[in-house]
Amino acid sequence: MRRPSRRRLLLHHGPLLGAAALLNACARSGAVGPAVIRDQAPDATVTMRLVQAGFLGSGGGGSGVLSIRGQEVPFGVLGLGVGGIGASTVDADGEVYNLSDPSRFGGTYARARLGAVAGTQSIGEMWLQNQAGVIMRLRTRRTGLMLALGGDVVRITLREAG
Repeated sequence: MRRPSRRRLLLHHGPLLGAAALLNACARSGAVGPAVIRDQAPDATVTMRLVQAGFLGSGGGGSGVLSIRGQEVPFGVLGLGVGGIGASTVDADGEVYNLSDPSRFGGTYARARLGAVAGTQSIGEMWLQNQAGVIMRLRTRRTGLMLALGGDVVRITLREAG
């Protein structure tokens, strides 16, 4: 059996390794959370809908809209993580900080999450931070059956409006 080359492994797994390093750095620095945005006004607001499924690992995807200075910017979301079991739909809305230009919104985000859902009863909050220092504080409403405690990496891709 032929082993894949190191280059091929990096091309295939490189984005996940980079995102895992970002998640680890944010977790160690405590950068994702309320202390970082204390006394700051938000630069934008965001709404999104995600579908999540997990059993030890988790994955999901969805879409959303960034509202900044009267402009509506659609985006796609794809995420991978650890520490979840079950399946749920997540509707989230919140504030965006450290966003001087909408082009800085896309990219790979580290996500810290805490929440539980059974049916339509849910509790939760999500904090995301990307490599450009953009921070999202999201209030989440979940439907389904899922226990979520852990961290993830989320890739946000800006889309053309229309």
